[in-house]
Amino acid sequence: MKRILVINGVNLNFLGIREPQIYGGETLEEINRFIRSSFSSDVVELTFFQSNIEGEIVNAIQGAYQKQDGIVINAGAYTHTSLAIADALRGIGVPAVEVHLSNVFQREEYRHHSYLSPVCVAQLCGMGKYGYLYAIRFLLEGDKK
Repeated sequence: MKRILVINGVNLNFLGIREPQIYGGETLEEINRFIRSSFSSDVVELTFFQSNIEGEIVNAIQGAYQKQDGIVINAGAYTHTSLAIADALRGIGVPAVEVHLSNVFQREEYRHHSYLSPVCVAQLCGMGKYGYLYAIRFLLEGDKK
């Protein structure tokens, strides 16, 4: 059985409230339930974490060292600003997939740059909650070189 940590960052606790025309009307809790219900607990052990605090996200990533087989991360706006989160992902040697609910490349130009992409094995954006499913499936089955 594989162990996957799903990290959601800044402002994602306000899903369903914040800009539903961009992020959809579901709450983070509803999305997490959807993700959990999409996988057998015999195949994958999913752990969910959310924080608006950059250092707590770094701590969660470091806590995955030698404990998790993969990370799915939607860091929210920290994607575009956080060297600390990128360094944490780089430092632990656990494959990570970057996920965004919206298509960041159809949005403001400052959202087009990601500090996380160079240290992640893949990036998914614009697929809504389904991006999380594809990211987990990739970590379970894909080539993560």
